[in-house]
Amino acid sequence: MSVTVRVPAKVNVQLAVGAARPDGYHDLANVFLAVGLYDEITVTPADELRVTCEGPDADQVPLDRTNLAARAAEALAGRYGRSPGVHIHIDKDIPVAGGMAGGSADGAGALVACDALWGTGASRDELLEICAELGSDVPFSLVGGAALGIGRGERLTPLEAGGTFHWVFAMAGRGLSTPAVFREFDRLGEGTDIPEPVASGELLAALAKGDPDALAAAVSNDLQPAALSLLPDLAGTLATGRAAGALTALVSGSGPTTAFLVRDPESAAAVAQALTASGTCRSVRTASGPVPGATVTAAD
Repeated sequence: MSVTVRVPAKVNVQLAVGAARPDGYHDLANVFLAVGLYDEITVTPADELRVTCEGPDADQVPLDRTNLAARAAEALAGRYGRSPGVHIHIDKDIPVAGGMAGGSADGAGALVACDALWGTGASRDELLEICAELGSDVPFSLVGGAALGIGRGERLTPLEAGGTFHWVFAMAGRGLSTPAVFREFDRLGEGTDIPEPVASGELLAALAKGDPDALAAAVSNDLQPAALSLLPDLAGTLATGRAAGALTALVSGSGPTTAFLVRDPESAAAVAQALTASGTCRSVRTASGPVPGATVTAAD
């Protein structure tokens, strides 16, 4: 038997970051939107745990037990007292190290796939608990749609989205380490009073109305200055997309992928063409959201 699960990428339409906590993490107010770029995770029984991967930048994906998909299989197997013997194959289409939660998506996808393959019957709450143990973005990859994440981003409240939002994503020539971006955030904010992170009422209202102009006026990312400090070339990509007609432009999460909100698919095509022609990024993709989270698409 094999089980295949499809899991979406995410964009942060708001990422408010508090000061570093004693445990080294930061409190967040993180408004997630799942968008239609997907990894597919297929699991089949095996004598031992094994991970393979194919797709763009697959050579950058770890295939050992540091991979979140492998860790998810081990966590679920450990709870149910069984062997984690499974072959996990990742068909990757979400940018690697791009701030779009590709690794988290793989963890959530493997968890759902192994639950279905093994028939463990884990509750949704139990799956979300395991997701939170794996990483801050993993619970949202399971849930999808639109949600507010607080704490480290792992405590989710579903949000209403009143329409479909259209995006263009530009992939940078190299990745950024999320821990490095947070360290740069701390360095840039040293000696300043960093407020407690709260979700923007204007942004939540725009999301609920499905109003792209109002959403464009409200998006924010507190990690963007840190990402730009570490990778200044991103400023040129952001400027190119704005000049091509994007309603707004921002770094996605910890970067280095840049995200451009546009009004409709025709605008997305125009912005994508301008970004591709500019030479300021490695590749360009279009997607819309919200879309569902981790979903079983095949069980043979």
